[in-house]
Amino acid sequence: MIHIVLFQPEIPQNTGNIGRMCALTRSRLHLIHPLGYVINDRNLRRAGMDYWRSLDVHEHADWQAFRNSPEAPRRLWLFTTKASHCFWDAAFADEDGLVFGNEGSGAPDWLHAEIGAESRVCIPHANPRLRSLNLSTAAGIACYEALRQTALLRRTLP
Repeated sequence: MIHIVLFQPEIPQNTGNIGRMCALTRSRLHLIHPLGYVINDRNLRRAGMDYWRSLDVHEHADWQAFRNSPEAPRRLWLFTTKASHCFWDAAFADEDGLVFGNEGSGAPDWLHAEIGAESRVCIPHANPRLRSLNLSTAAGIACYEALRQTALLRRTLP
């Protein structure tokens, strides 16, 4: 299983898109609070997230609660524009966690330091004038690359 870890996400539609991808790929979604929105039935219905109840989602009060959780992944990869390694060069494994900062400010410096330079990766892009991909797009690219490398998704196909 691949773990998708969203650090304090701010936009419910991004989380909804990522949640749908996690449900389809049988990846576990971790939401690190505080969130920039409230997860409730009304908001889930409005965003068309009827699959939410079939999703393997874990909410954590903060980063430390996530790290202390028995459901937390063994190894973490931070996807960030502040990385010198490309995600194509990473060797993903079953039970890895793919960590993404929030839409407004990314991951804080202390999180970069905790995860370490060797486990920080970027998704390359050709236009240096643009900052980064949308969070849900980046999570999708990362998740499917990890699944490709680990062959986890192919094992579930008929």
